[in-house]
Amino acid sequence: MKAVILAAGYGTRLQRDVSSDRSGRFAHLVGVPKPLLPVGRSPLISRWVRALTRSGTVDGIYVVERLGAVACLQLAVKHFGIQDGVIVIGGDTLFREDFSLGRVTQKVSELQARSGDSCLLLCYRCRDEETQKYGILEVDDDLRVLRMKEKPQPSETESRRACPCFYVFSKESLPLLDAFLEEKKDAPIEERDAPGNFVSWLIPRKPVFAHEISGRFDVGNLPSYLECDVYFSEKLQDDKSFMV
Repeated sequence: MKAVILAAGYGTRLQRDVSSDRSGRFAHLVGVPKPLLPVGRSPLISRWVRALTRSGTVDGIYVVERLGAVACLQLAVKHFGIQDGVIVIGGDTLFREDFSLGRVTQKVSELQARSGDSCLLLCYRCRDEETQKYGILEVDDDLRVLRMKEKPQPSETESRRACPCFYVFSKESLPLLDAFLEEKKDAPIEERDAPGNFVSWLIPRKPVFAHEISGRFDVGNLPSYLECDVYFSEKLQDDKSFMV
């Protein structure tokens, strides 16, 4: 497989928080792209590169930016001639210690042994009041994803399975990027930019399954960044095997 790390986020909320802070403690974060933010003395994106390399999960890692997320993925597939399964990773996300790339690839192998074009999404349980922040997966008893609802009200779904930006797309699903972007070419940018929109579109067209983890770190604003940094500075038990 290949890995594509999406690094196009502007970090608007985080930079707003940093700029409005008067203590001077966070001056070193001004203008730093989210994938390069230091978490436990190591850039966030470096933790992904290290884990992907150590796990042997992929034989190529590509970092893309500037275009919308789906267009970035399409660019990587076309420019590098990718004809393999792809792990798509949000450049502003890290997971807790129960997450394992090895277990993810094992799950993908099991699914694709039954149906070669199967794709995999991660999910974790969120609180009722958090459904409006995330894409929420609705699944059947086999954890096949039936649909993804984008930022629903708690009353609009019984599911509390939040879906972070970590997707494993089968090689058979990649040509559908062209079809999706062609279909959405005249749509507002919010309908074609976020990778979750492609995932929602893909679900009725390919077998897509969910894999549960305990949670994630998001560096969307300054408090969430500080929580992430403290975890990696003080609480992470085994840095060498983290996410491997």
